[in-house]
Amino acid sequence: MRLAVLDAGSNSVHLLISEVAGGVPLPAHSLKDPVHLAEHVATDGTVSPEGARRLAAAVARAREQAGRWRCDRLFAYATAVVRDAANRDEVLETVRTGSGMRLAVLPGEVEAELTFLAARRWTGLRAGPMALLDIGGGSLEVAFGRGAVPDFALSLPLGAGRLTREFLPGKDRPTRAALRELREYVRATLKDVAARVRWEEPHTVVATSRMFQQLARLCGAAPGRDGPFVARHLARTDLKAAVRRLSELTAAERAALPGISAARCRQAPAGAVVAHQAMKSMGIDRVTLCPWALREGVLLRHLEQGGRDWWPSPVPRHENDGTATTPVNRPSPRVPRPLAPAD
Repeated sequence: MRLAVLDAGSNSVHLLISEVAGGVPLPAHSLKDPVHLAEHVATDGTVSPEGARRLAAAVARAREQAGRWRCDRLFAYATAVVRDAANRDEVLETVRTGSGMRLAVLPGEVEAELTFLAARRWTGLRAGPMALLDIGGGSLEVAFGRGAVPDFALSLPLGAGRLTREFLPGKDRPTRAALRELREYVRATLKDVAARVRWEEPHTVVATSRMFQQLARLCGAAPGRDGPFVARHLARTDLKAAVRRLSELTAAERAALPGISAARCRQAPAGAVVAHQAMKSMGIDRVTLCPWALREGVLLRHLEQGGRDWWPSPVPRHENDGTATTPVNRPSPRVPRPLAPAD
């Protein structure tokens, strides 16, 4: 069985195609299409028409790739940058008319739950009581659980892209006053959930998301080319130094640092502040990086549901109508599927 996940985020549209072997989704192909949707969000929270059109074009290209790979099912969703947009319905309609896809909009708590599911499957129950942190472009997901599913999962408006727009606009070095205001806001927003995590006393804290991966690389973790099975950790003391280092550089200078991509160089200071403040408020000295996150969580939930339909959809679903929850259009009759796209 071949499954695909289309993740429309604040920086890119990411298509992940996986082959299922023994109930485990193994990556077969990955495609990222830079959209930089967060840069098209106005101060009033609306996504510009140009941003919506760029998103629709990227979704259309991803859908075409999923069809070429003859995926059995495609799950497509938009994250916080669309979910929280003031003109969300208009953006989703632009995507539908421009790509033929109806993107699902997952609640933040569902994103946190599915990300926890993926991290728990990766680390195993031997990790014991586990907390999860995931910094996206629009939100921070936090979850905690002792078993296979979280005891609580929630989403906070502490995404790196969102906070950059609100507190650290521009490409120059952020001022001390702006950084102080940002830290105070993050600390206040985290107050209640941080107290809950401290009370739970997790044995393991797992961090997912591209932002955490880049911060860990900046602080000395192994590069991505070493593969997903290399242990990677991020210490709070190293992260504190990284916050200071990132805030002293311009966006262009940050992009030259190890691990910091050009797509996230502007967001890196805000992301580092959120990561450090979360660890500090929750009493966490070190996090373990996990390569599985929301996309893998979606696939795992589908596999564990045994074929029962669970995927949210705001509209009725019809066979081959291009919704996010139906099989992708593909050639017929069915033929054996190679591990390469169809001609």
